[in-house]
Amino acid sequence: MEVNANFEDRVVVRSDEVAWVASPMPGVERRMLDRIGDEVARATTIVRYAPGSSFSAHTHTGGEEFIVLEGVFQDEHGDFPAGTYVRNPPTSQHTPGSEPGCTIFVKLWQFDMDDRTQFRKTMARELGPKEQGIARAVLHKDARETVTYTELDAGAKLTSTAPGGTEMLVIAGAVTEGGERLGKGAWLRLPQGAPLRVEAGPEGAKLWFKTGHLRFAAPPSV
Repeated sequence: MEVNANFEDRVVVRSDEVAWVASPMPGVERRMLDRIGDEVARATTIVRYAPGSSFSAHTHTGGEEFIVLEGVFQDEHGDFPAGTYVRNPPTSQHTPGSEPGCTIFVKLWQFDMDDRTQFRKTMARELGPKEQGIARAVLHKDARETVTYTELDAGAKLTSTAPGGTEMLVIAGAVTEGGERLGKGAWLRLPQGAPLRVEAGPEGAKLWFKTGHLRFAAPPSV
């Protein structure tokens, strides 16, 4: 299966307009943003757990990172409420589920295969001081990529020319980019060399970014 698999394209997906697709586990549904592969895939996905649903125990051979967007995600490592960013590196294992139900934004098979750093962070707690209406937190940085969380006041403008491509998820509020309004749940992927220019709407915006990583985009090596 291929979904938005040409990484030279600018891609916008308004995830709330994408149909939910059932996963192999009852009560767990997905909205696919990009994907190369079938059940083992390099994938970027919105995943919704119905209350009381879970996946069976499994190993993330290619690594997993996710943001909890709503509710509380749970596994044997603890409870992860909305606003939590988690990195589970290659070879990590868990049994994910949610008693109250939750929605997460998750990326699979996009790690350096030698990465063994596992952590979780409450994104808002990592924010630095606000400058010109923008507060920023670096959640993860290595030679391949930089992952950040940013909060913008109404009307604040942000530009970036980071190499290696850019990915953005609107967690709350709205921004304008490329003449388009991108509201809550919108996902943007810009190819290498494309500059990012966003302006927050009247409600401000909360944004998750990843930059640099599209240079390494490839199908899972299984």
